Amino acid sequence: LIFEKPSLRTRVTFEVGIQSMGGFVVFLDHTQARLGERESIPDVARNLQCWVQGIVARVYEQRVLEEMAQNITIPVINALSDKFHPCQALADFFTLEEKFGALKGLKLAYVGDGNNVCNSLIFLAARLGVNLRIATPASYAPAQDVLADAKRVAKETRAKIELFTNPAEAVEGTQAVYTDSWTSMGFEAEEKMRRQVFKPYQVNRKLMDQAGPGALFMHCLPAHRGQEVTDEVLDGPTSVVLQQSENRMYVQKAILHALYT
Repeated sequence: LIFEKPSLRTRVTFEVGIQSMGGFVVFLDHTQARLGERESIPDVARNLQCWVQGIVARVYEQRVLEEMAQNITIPVINALSDKFHPCQALADFFTLEEKFGALKGLKLAYVGDGNNVCNSLIFLAARLGVNLRIATPASYAPAQDVLADAKRVAKETRAKIELFTNPAEAVEGTQAVYTDSWTSMGFEAEEKMRRQVFKPYQVNRKLMDQAGPGALFMHCLPAHRGQEVTDEVLDGPTSVVLQQSENRMYVQKAILHALYT
Protein backbone atom coordinates (compact mmCIF):
# COMPACT_ATOMS: atom_id res chain seq x y z
CA LEU A 1 0.00 0.00 0.00
CA ILE A 2 1.53 3.30 -1.10
CA PHE A 3 -0.31 6.37 0.20
CA GLU A 4 0.58 9.96 -0.66
CA LYS A 5 -2.67 11.16 0.95
CA PRO A 6 -4.20 10.62 4.40
CA SER A 7 -6.79 7.86 4.65
CA LEU A 8 -9.20 6.16 7.02
CA ARG A 9 -11.60 4.04 4.97
CA THR A 10 -9.29 3.17 2.07
CA ARG A 11 -6.34 2.10 4.20
CA VAL A 12 -8.28 0.13 6.82
CA THR A 13 -10.54 -1.64 4.32
CA PHE A 14 -7.62 -2.70 2.12
CA GLU A 15 -5.50 -3.80 5.09
CA VAL A 16 -8.30 -5.75 6.79
CA GLY A 17 -9.58 -7.10 3.49
CA ILE A 18 -6.21 -8.37 2.28
CA GLN A 19 -5.33 -9.92 5.63
CA SER A 20 -8.74 -11.59 5.94
CA MET A 21 -8.06 -13.31 2.60
CA GLY A 22 -4.71 -14.64 3.82
CA GLY A 23 -2.51 -11.92 2.35
CA PHE A 24 0.20 -9.76 3.90
CA VAL A 25 0.32 -5.97 3.72
CA VAL A 26 3.27 -3.57 3.70
CA PHE A 27 2.31 0.09 4.17
CA LEU A 28 4.53 2.82 2.68
CA ASP A 29 3.70 6.29 3.98
CA HIS A 30 4.43 8.86 1.27
CA THR A 31 2.46 11.72 2.80
CA GLN A 32 5.71 13.60 3.49
CA ALA A 33 7.55 12.78 0.25
CA ARG A 34 5.75 12.39 -3.09
CA LEU A 35 6.50 9.46 -5.34
CA GLY A 36 9.21 10.37 -7.83
CA GLU A 37 11.01 12.88 -5.61
CA ARG A 38 13.65 10.60 -4.05
CA GLU A 39 13.63 7.95 -6.76
CA SER A 40 12.00 7.76 -10.16
CA ILE A 41 8.53 6.26 -10.32
CA PRO A 42 9.60 3.45 -12.73
CA ASP A 43 12.49 2.54 -10.40
CA VAL A 44 10.19 2.42 -7.38
CA ALA A 45 7.70 0.23 -9.25
CA ARG A 46 10.35 -2.15 -10.63
CA ASN A 47 11.90 -2.65 -7.22
CA LEU A 48 8.55 -3.29 -5.57
CA GLN A 49 7.76 -5.88 -8.22
CA CYS A 50 10.76 -7.89 -6.98
CA TRP A 51 9.13 -8.31 -3.56
CA VAL A 52 5.34 -7.94 -3.78
CA GLN A 53 2.52 -9.28 -5.94
CA GLY A 54 0.46 -6.11 -6.23
CA ILE A 55 0.42 -2.39 -5.52
CA VAL A 56 -2.47 -0.35 -4.12
CA ALA A 57 -1.65 3.33 -4.57
CA ARG A 58 -3.42 6.46 -3.30
CA VAL A 59 -1.80 9.35 -5.13
CA TYR A 60 -2.20 12.98 -6.08
CA GLU A 61 -1.77 12.51 -9.81
CA GLN A 62 -3.32 9.92 -12.12
CA ARG A 63 -0.15 9.93 -14.25
CA VAL A 64 1.78 8.39 -11.32
CA LEU A 65 -0.45 5.31 -11.36
CA GLU A 66 -0.21 5.03 -15.12
CA GLU A 67 3.58 5.36 -15.09
CA MET A 68 3.86 2.64 -12.47
CA ALA A 69 1.56 0.30 -14.37
CA GLN A 70 3.44 0.85 -17.65
CA ASN A 71 6.71 -0.31 -16.11
CA ILE A 72 5.69 -3.48 -14.28
CA THR A 73 3.53 -6.55 -14.84
CA ILE A 74 1.92 -6.91 -11.39
CA PRO A 75 -1.47 -5.26 -10.78
CA VAL A 76 -1.64 -1.59 -9.77
CA ILE A 77 -4.94 -0.71 -8.08
CA ASN A 78 -6.13 2.90 -7.99
CA ALA A 79 -6.99 3.70 -4.37
CA LEU A 80 -7.65 7.34 -5.38
CA SER A 81 -6.06 9.85 -7.74
CA ASP A 82 -6.87 13.40 -8.77
CA LYS A 83 -8.98 12.08 -11.64
CA PHE A 84 -10.63 8.89 -10.39
CA HIS A 85 -11.74 7.01 -7.28
CA PRO A 86 -12.94 3.73 -8.80
CA CYS A 87 -13.04 1.58 -5.65
CA GLN A 88 -15.37 4.13 -4.07
CA ALA A 89 -17.70 4.20 -7.06
CA LEU A 90 -17.86 0.40 -7.18
CA ALA A 91 -18.86 0.35 -3.51
CA ASP A 92 -21.45 3.06 -4.15
CA PHE A 93 -23.21 1.15 -6.91
CA PHE A 94 -22.99 -2.05 -4.89
CA THR A 95 -24.79 -0.18 -2.09
CA LEU A 96 -27.46 1.00 -4.52
CA GLU A 97 -27.87 -2.55 -5.83
CA GLU A 98 -28.42 -3.79 -2.28
CA LYS A 99 -31.10 -1.16 -1.75
CA PHE A 100 -32.89 -1.23 -5.10
CA GLY A 101 -31.96 -4.49 -6.80
CA ALA A 102 -31.55 -3.89 -10.54
CA LEU A 103 -29.60 -0.72 -11.31
CA LYS A 104 -30.63 -0.21 -14.92
CA GLY A 105 -32.82 2.88 -15.16
CA LEU A 106 -32.08 4.00 -11.60
CA LYS A 107 -32.09 7.79 -11.13
CA LEU A 108 -29.09 9.11 -9.19
CA ALA A 109 -28.19 12.76 -8.59
CA TYR A 110 -24.72 14.03 -7.82
CA VAL A 111 -24.44 17.55 -6.35
CA GLY A 112 -21.22 19.49 -5.81
CA ASP A 113 -17.74 19.40 -7.32
CA GLY A 114 -17.13 17.50 -10.57
CA ASN A 115 -14.16 15.75 -9.00
CA ASN A 116 -12.54 12.29 -9.02
CA VAL A 117 -15.53 10.64 -7.33
CA CYS A 118 -17.90 12.27 -9.80
CA ASN A 119 -15.77 11.07 -12.74
CA SER A 120 -15.84 7.48 -11.49
CA LEU A 121 -19.59 7.60 -10.89
CA ILE A 122 -20.02 8.79 -14.48
CA PHE A 123 -18.02 5.88 -15.90
CA LEU A 124 -19.92 3.27 -13.91
CA ALA A 125 -23.33 4.85 -14.42
CA ALA A 126 -22.79 4.69 -18.17
CA ARG A 127 -21.80 1.02 -18.02
CA LEU A 128 -24.64 0.02 -15.71
CA GLY A 129 -27.43 1.87 -17.49
CA VAL A 130 -28.00 4.32 -14.63
CA ASN A 131 -29.48 7.77 -15.21
CA LEU A 132 -27.01 10.16 -13.56
CA ARG A 133 -27.95 13.83 -13.11
CA ILE A 134 -24.97 16.02 -12.13
CA ALA A 135 -25.29 19.51 -10.65
CA THR A 136 -22.12 21.59 -10.39
CA PRO A 137 -21.15 25.24 -10.77
CA ALA A 138 -20.35 25.83 -14.43
CA SER A 139 -16.60 26.06 -13.88
CA TYR A 140 -16.49 22.87 -11.78
CA ALA A 141 -18.10 20.46 -14.22
CA PRO A 142 -16.71 16.94 -14.66
CA ALA A 143 -13.81 16.26 -17.05
CA GLN A 144 -14.83 16.55 -20.70
CA ASP A 145 -12.92 13.42 -21.76
CA VAL A 146 -14.69 11.41 -19.07
CA LEU A 147 -18.08 12.68 -20.23
CA ALA A 148 -17.28 11.92 -23.88
CA ASP A 149 -16.21 8.34 -23.11
CA ALA A 150 -19.20 7.76 -20.88
CA LYS A 151 -21.68 9.05 -23.43
CA ARG A 152 -20.30 6.65 -26.04
CA VAL A 153 -20.90 3.74 -23.67
CA ALA A 154 -24.29 5.13 -22.65
CA LYS A 155 -25.56 4.76 -26.22
CA GLU A 156 -25.35 0.98 -25.78
CA THR A 157 -26.68 0.76 -22.23
CA ARG A 158 -29.28 3.54 -22.64
CA ALA A 159 -27.93 5.35 -19.61
CA LYS A 160 -28.43 9.09 -19.38
CA ILE A 161 -25.69 11.42 -18.19
CA GLU A 162 -27.09 14.93 -17.74
CA LEU A 163 -25.43 18.13 -16.53
CA PHE A 164 -27.12 20.91 -14.54
CA THR A 165 -26.10 24.02 -12.68
CA ASN A 166 -29.29 24.09 -10.59
CA PRO A 167 -29.17 21.40 -7.86
CA ALA A 168 -32.95 21.41 -7.34
CA GLU A 169 -33.48 20.52 -11.01
CA ALA A 170 -30.89 17.75 -10.85
CA VAL A 171 -32.34 16.01 -7.80
CA GLU A 172 -35.98 16.23 -8.83
CA GLY A 173 -37.58 12.78 -8.67
CA THR A 174 -34.29 10.93 -8.13
CA GLN A 175 -33.95 7.82 -5.95
CA ALA A 176 -30.62 8.81 -4.39
CA VAL A 177 -28.66 12.04 -3.88
CA TYR A 178 -24.86 11.97 -3.64
CA THR A 179 -22.44 14.68 -2.61
CA ASP A 180 -18.76 15.02 -1.73
CA SER A 181 -16.41 17.54 -0.16
CA TRP A 182 -16.31 20.91 -1.89
CA THR A 183 -12.51 21.00 -1.51
CA SER A 184 -10.68 17.80 -2.42
CA MET A 185 -7.21 17.02 -1.08
CA GLY A 186 -4.67 19.05 -3.02
CA PHE A 187 -6.99 22.06 -3.39
CA GLU A 188 -6.83 23.36 0.18
CA ALA A 189 -5.58 26.78 -0.99
CA GLU A 190 -8.95 27.28 -2.72
CA GLU A 191 -11.07 26.34 0.30
CA LYS A 192 -12.31 29.83 1.25
CA MET A 193 -13.27 30.66 -2.33
CA ARG A 194 -14.89 27.25 -2.89
CA ARG A 195 -17.08 27.63 0.18
CA GLN A 196 -18.70 30.69 -1.39
CA VAL A 197 -19.05 29.13 -4.85
CA PHE A 198 -20.58 25.89 -3.57
CA LYS A 199 -22.82 27.31 -0.84
CA PRO A 200 -25.97 26.94 -3.00
CA TYR A 201 -25.06 23.26 -3.53
CA GLN A 202 -25.40 22.17 0.09
CA VAL A 203 -27.47 19.01 0.49
CA ASN A 204 -29.99 19.87 3.19
CA ARG A 205 -33.55 18.83 4.02
CA LYS A 206 -35.01 21.34 1.57
CA LEU A 207 -32.97 19.90 -1.30
CA MET A 208 -33.68 16.29 -0.31
CA ASP A 209 -37.40 17.09 -0.34
CA GLN A 210 -37.03 17.83 -4.08
CA ALA A 211 -35.91 14.24 -4.68
CA GLY A 212 -38.22 11.25 -4.88
CA PRO A 213 -40.01 9.93 -1.76
CA GLY A 214 -37.55 8.29 0.64
CA ALA A 215 -34.55 9.15 -1.54
CA LEU A 216 -31.26 7.84 -0.16
CA PHE A 217 -28.43 10.16 0.81
CA MET A 218 -24.88 9.16 -0.17
CA HIS A 219 -21.43 10.55 0.63
CA CYS A 220 -18.00 8.97 0.20
CA LEU A 221 -16.76 10.58 3.44
CA PRO A 222 -15.13 12.32 5.19
CA ALA A 223 -18.00 14.78 5.40
CA HIS A 224 -17.64 18.42 6.34
CA ARG A 225 -20.75 18.88 8.43
CA GLY A 226 -22.51 22.17 7.81
CA GLN A 227 -20.80 22.62 4.45
CA GLU A 228 -21.72 20.18 1.67
CA VAL A 229 -24.27 18.43 3.92
CA THR A 230 -26.21 19.19 7.08
CA ASP A 231 -26.23 16.94 10.15
CA GLU A 232 -29.96 16.35 9.67
CA VAL A 233 -29.35 14.70 6.29
CA LEU A 234 -26.04 12.98 7.04
CA ASP A 235 -27.41 11.34 10.20
CA GLY A 236 -30.95 10.94 8.86
CA PRO A 237 -32.90 7.72 8.32
CA THR A 238 -32.26 7.59 4.57
CA SER A 239 -28.49 8.10 4.84
CA VAL A 240 -26.48 5.06 3.68
CA VAL A 241 -23.01 6.52 4.21
CA LEU A 242 -21.94 3.81 6.68
CA GLN A 243 -23.19 1.08 4.36
CA GLN A 244 -21.06 2.63 1.60
CA SER A 245 -18.06 2.55 3.95
CA GLU A 246 -18.65 -1.08 4.91
CA ASN A 247 -19.02 -2.06 1.27
CA ARG A 248 -15.62 -0.60 0.42
CA MET A 249 -13.97 -3.65 1.96
CA TYR A 250 -16.23 -6.17 0.21
CA VAL A 251 -15.76 -4.56 -3.20
CA GLN A 252 -11.99 -4.32 -2.77
CA LYS A 253 -11.83 -7.98 -1.75
CA ALA A 254 -13.78 -8.78 -4.91
CA ILE A 255 -11.23 -6.83 -6.98
CA LEU A 256 -8.38 -8.75 -5.36
CA HIS A 257 -10.19 -12.06 -5.90
CA ALA A 258 -10.68 -11.24 -9.57
CA LEU A 259 -7.00 -10.33 -10.00
CA TYR A 260 -5.43 -13.25 -8.14
CA THR A 261 -7.65 -16.27 -8.76
